[in-house]
Amino acid sequence: MGMESSPEAPQPVRAVLQAVGGWIGRLGRIWVEGQIADLNRRGQTVFITLRDPVANVSTRVVCPSRVVTATTPTPEPGARVVVHAKPDFYVARGTFSLAATEIRHVGLGELLARLEQLRKTLAAEGLFSDSRKRSLPFLPTVVGLVCGRDSAAERDVLENGRRRWPAVRFEVREVAVQGDRAVGEVLEALRELDDHPDTDVIILTRGGGSMEDLLPFSDETLVRAVSAARTPVVSAIGHEQDAPLLDHVADVRASTPTDAAKRVVPDVGEQFELIAQLRQRARRVITGGLERERAWLADLRSRPVLASPLHEIDRRTEQILGLRDRARRCVHTELARAESDLEHTRARLEALSPRTTLARGYAIVQRADGSVARSASEITPQERLRLRFAGDSLEVTAGTAHPESKDE
Repeated sequence: MGMESSPEAPQPVRAVLQAVGGWIGRLGRIWVEGQIADLNRRGQTVFITLRDPVANVSTRVVCPSRVVTATTPTPEPGARVVVHAKPDFYVARGTFSLAATEIRHVGLGELLARLEQLRKTLAAEGLFSDSRKRSLPFLPTVVGLVCGRDSAAERDVLENGRRRWPAVRFEVREVAVQGDRAVGEVLEALRELDDHPDTDVIILTRGGGSMEDLLPFSDETLVRAVSAARTPVVSAIGHEQDAPLLDHVADVRASTPTDAAKRVVPDVGEQFELIAQLRQRARRVITGGLERERAWLADLRSRPVLASPLHEIDRRTEQILGLRDRARRCVHTELARAESDLEHTRARLEALSPRTTLARGYAIVQRADGSVARSASEITPQERLRLRFAGDSLEVTAGTAHPESKDE
């Protein structure tokens, strides 16, 4: 329940601080993890500044010197420890501190287990997926470099980068690369370079070191910041065998700072050589194509139809004349055959014609109604008949019929 107060009835400072001390006192003992930033001994009392390993937050730890001497090895500034302490509020000065009763070092095995668990969590979220990784620009205009102050890693990257492409520019941010301030400074440098409009790629680098020295580059906050960066990030932390979590989330992992410079900056000599090879290859391809086309044209020109166009016209003329003569012969042959057939047909018709029979001395006897009399018995006496000869006809009157003897 909160303290009641008003402008007319305010609470005195002592009452407020005593209430705060009472609330803090009810928290009980707690285990706290952090990194020792400062350690001072004053008689039998030790005053420690315990800093959060990620955030820029620290608190004061007070303990008897026997608590420190009981810890093996003796804690020193920079050590990662776990403190069992009771929150305490000093009312007289209004200061907060932790009254420690036990200090333990964070073991390497425990750190590795935590890192492995964090790695699995981040991998499950897809932060290490290859599909998220971006390709590096071919020729970066500005390269952002985050490195230790006056470090060998910085010299390696700058010297190798400028040796490979003298025109490349570097935006260098020197930061703490180990200790309690490393994560905060690296994050700030990363954000600044990522927001820089000309930065094409960012290199995070430092030299080798122990497992504890490289812990800042496995920090979850830094890993997520690299994953969210808009600019491609190259990780060059430690040596080949070192593998902080930053290597998994970076777009490209370089084994050394020198390797990072080679991956980010192309070699001008190699590029000139490549251009020369490509030009020679293009020249060979074009020359070969022209030679093939020239040979094809020469082959076309050597063909008879192009070498002597009139010869082809003469040949075609001969073909046409030959076809015309053949057509004429065919027509004449067909006409002669048709004429012969017509003559044969005419001859057969004339042979079968009654006129031909009449021309041999025969006559046709026709009655008045035009019918042909085929027998004398069909004709009555005094019947008017017409005798048709080959060239003319004669009107006669029938007489008496006389039967013809078989001997006649």
